[in-house]
Amino acid sequence: MWLPLQNTVVSISITEKQYKTYTVTDETSTSQIEVVPERGGIITRWRVQDKEILYLDEQRFTNPELSIRGGIPILFPICGNLPDNTYTYQGKQYTLKQHGFARDLPWNVDSSGTKFVVKLNSTEQTRAVYPFDFQLIFTYKIQGNALEIHQEYTNLSSEPMPFSAGFHPYLAIANKNKLELDIPAQAYQNQITKEIHPFDGTFDFNVDEIDVAFKEISSPSAAATDRERQLKLTLDSDSIFSTLVFWTVKGKEYYCLEPWTAPRNAINTGEKLTILKPGTTCNTNIRLTANFF
Repeated sequence: MWLPLQNTVVSISITEKQYKTYTVTDETSTSQIEVVPERGGIITRWRVQDKEILYLDEQRFTNPELSIRGGIPILFPICGNLPDNTYTYQGKQYTLKQHGFARDLPWNVDSSGTKFVVKLNSTEQTRAVYPFDFQLIFTYKIQGNALEIHQEYTNLSSEPMPFSAGFHPYLAIANKNKLELDIPAQAYQNQITKEIHPFDGTFDFNVDEIDVAFKEISSPSAAATDRERQLKLTLDSDSIFSTLVFWTVKGKEYYCLEPWTAPRNAINTGEKLTILKPGTTCNTNIRLTANFF
């Protein structure tokens, strides 16, 4: 099992753009991330060896009415979408849009020393669509060519809290035909048609959209190698991340390799859903590592 990153020497600077942007730099390797807490606590950029690892649609990012396509959006309290955007809890129907609300809300910064920490607490607005009190604390760490996100999900309610969580990394790529995938699964579900297909490690990137979920992964580690950029991207995650989603759109210079704790509609079906007892915390990690060769 992979070991979490240790604290390293980082510097944190703030730039006043359209949104307050925090730049976290590993002083040893000069690797950097940029974080915009106001727009969903999102990591918008990640640079290793002065090269951009992530894709960001700048035009959508500047429009607060549009969801962000780029960076690493946070998914909570659901991953994916729901039928008619609705779910039922204790006989009452609620509405939640795709991927939940965490990626759209402003997060608070709570950083000190070598850590960059963002927090999100439940509000009257969140309770209207998700009737639970919670606190999320995410710690972003960079060290050399690795980026780690440590997460704490705390149930502050007096009753069990069901949720799924995940990340939606947009990884930059110019030529998808030069992309090689190493995903520890033998089959996937097409999220559009719901059909199950065997997986031989390849996709046809000439189709308009690829949206598939690997629900039975045999290892916590997956990788994607961009032969054109000579970049291998490895994703390591804790075992709670039971589902791995691959998504891309023809003509767009990104692909997404997304760790989810549960598949779509889990809040209705219960499939691999996390149910957190009152007053308890779920601690977990993911790590992305960018190796140039």
